[in-house]
Amino acid sequence: MRIALLGGTGDIGEGLALRWAYDSDHDVIIGSRDPEKARAKAEEYETELDSRGLERTVNGFDNEMAADRADIVVLAVPAYHVGDVVEHIADVIDEDTVLVSPAVGMSRDDEGMHYNPPGVGSVTALVQQKAPSEVPVVGAFHNLAADRLANLDVEFDLDTLVVGDDEDARELVVGLADDIEGLRALEAGGVANAPEVESVTPLVINIAMNNDGMHDVGVRYL
Repeated sequence: MRIALLGGTGDIGEGLALRWAYDSDHDVIIGSRDPEKARAKAEEYETELDSRGLERTVNGFDNEMAADRADIVVLAVPAYHVGDVVEHIADVIDEDTVLVSPAVGMSRDDEGMHYNPPGVGSVTALVQQKAPSEVPVVGAFHNLAADRLANLDVEFDLDTLVVGDDEDARELVVGLADDIEGLRALEAGGVANAPEVESVTPLVINIAMNNDGMHDVGVRYL
């Protein structure tokens, strides 16, 4: 399976790219608004994997070209850029492409991080609104600590919640999440449930900010 991480040069994109390249045999593609930056980051990821005895090819393209080559497109971009990115790639994705959104709308004040969803209720719902109607949209990977995800020396024992209206697409993303060693995917229903899932992220960040030694805190459901 070919996975394109748009915004794959950023923190959550880097973590997912490295983990999928390290733990699975999926083809990983890095996307960016700047194709040179995408190619440079792809080379960095290859070097990191090579240092661990794993020879893998990671390709870098601009976002549109990356999406056009992929079966799964992960929107690893900040929430305020998601709508524009979806509109930019709309012509190259179709019903055979699964669009995955890990973004969360948040704001910050002196007290900490707060859930700040777009008007449609969640970033996942915004992606669904912006995407072509035939393209299945899934929300996943919201509550993961990016630094922990990108550090291949760290063993995972975390959960991610997966929401989506298309059952086949949701199950596909559950499988992709499970391909990452130590990450367990749990289905949480349709896109209407995305606000409850996304709102956990600022809570997790606030816990990390207010407790020593919990910088890379995550969630495990028992």
